Amino acid sequence: MQPPSLRDRVSLAAALLAWYDFHGRNLAFRASGDPWRVLVSEVMLQQTQVARVEVAWVRFTGRFPTPAALATASVADAVRAWAGLGYNRRAVALHRAATAIIERHGGAVPDDLAALEDLPGVGPYTARAVTAIAFGRPVAAVDTNIRRVVGRVVAGHGWAGDPGLPLAASAIQAASDAMIDPGRPADWTHAAMDIGATVCRPRAPDCADCPLRTWCAFARSNDLRPQPRLRARPAVRPRPSSFAGTSRWLRGRIIDRLRELPDDGWMRFDDPIGVHSTERVAAAVAALSADGLLECDPEGRVRLPSPT
Repeated sequence: MQPPSLRDRVSLAAALLAWYDFHGRNLAFRASGDPWRVLVSEVMLQQTQVARVEVAWVRFTGRFPTPAALATASVADAVRAWAGLGYNRRAVALHRAATAIIERHGGAVPDDLAALEDLPGVGPYTARAVTAIAFGRPVAAVDTNIRRVVGRVVAGHGWAGDPGLPLAASAIQAASDAMIDPGRPADWTHAAMDIGATVCRPRAPDCADCPLRTWCAFARSNDLRPQPRLRARPAVRPRPSSFAGTSRWLRGRIIDRLRELPDDGWMRFDDPIGVHSTERVAAAVAALSADGLLECDPEGRVRLPSPT
């Protein structure tokens, strides 16, 4: 793999940012450079679609505009405010991160990459995203979209993780760091994400309309024509399964019922829920308790974690 030359990297970044200035997605959470609000948005975006995050982010940051506001609230309040996003463990982790920010960093989100990674629920990608977007540091936050875009530009492979042309994560990270615009790292990050989401799609890339096509090994190798391996591959179709039959659905329904209780309210789960037997419900309750999403009393009742 040979990354673009310095001259090409400068030209590529300029083309990418020019495209973003005209075509970039206008998302509510991008209007704020506040480190806490950026951190909240990145945690929400980890496993949730952008459209759902926009609404939830406005609501959540309105309720908890600072780390202190969340840290002094109960975990139950955090989980209630997380409604509609799923993967509720992220709310618990964000509450723990807010507490750590208060205890270790005087209430301010740290601007150090290692310190960010040390916060609960914050991995390398999220730490880099906050560093670039909130603090203007030229480090690349490599998500699925950026991994695909950079992989195609520098190596020409079909999509992220293509087993035919594997590309080490460290190589993608190094190439991304080399390509980021040091003057506009936040916009470069958003732009690369948007290119991956709207133009450089996994199986239907629009190379003809991509601002990076001049420097892209993938576009050159395909001569602006779709590559056969990008077409849908014949495969044995899995049996259709209902989301209502999954443990994720069950966990969500349990948390939804507990959200409706006041802080001092308790509930028992002694009956089946949907297609899930009482045994599966009990197992889900135990798992949620282990994850810190609820607490149990000696009588077998449960509630969202109390403030104390």
